[in-house]
Amino acid sequence: MTRPEILQRHLQVCVELHTLTLEENSQLRLGAGGLTAAQTERKRMLLARLDESLQALRSLSAARSPDLAPALEKARARTLQILELSRENEQLLLRGSLSRGTAAAPAAPATLLRKVYQIG
Repeated sequence: MTRPEILQRHLQVCVELHTLTLEENSQLRLGAGGLTAAQTERKRMLLARLDESLQALRSLSAARSPDLAPALEKARARTLQILELSRENEQLLLRGSLSRGTAAAPAAPATLLRKVYQIG
């Protein structure tokens, strides 16, 4: 496989992963929770493909081609966007889980409260 082909595949994986991360971000912002099971599996597969494409990029010779520099920069920028969105998604998940834990406390029945406080 040639350098441009490897780079093109890597960019495609980055675009797909970025799109999925944006979907997750939208769902979290709307309070709909995180990804569905199917989306989570898709994300796992995309992350595995990303690892493979990064490994392929690393295996290329050290000599840089000036014609590939713009595509490499685009790939780096997209990867940074994915990382930033993932970090924001983690924060949204954390906030959501913390707020659910305090707001979801069930109300105790009146008889139990009377018994505990020895009223009536």
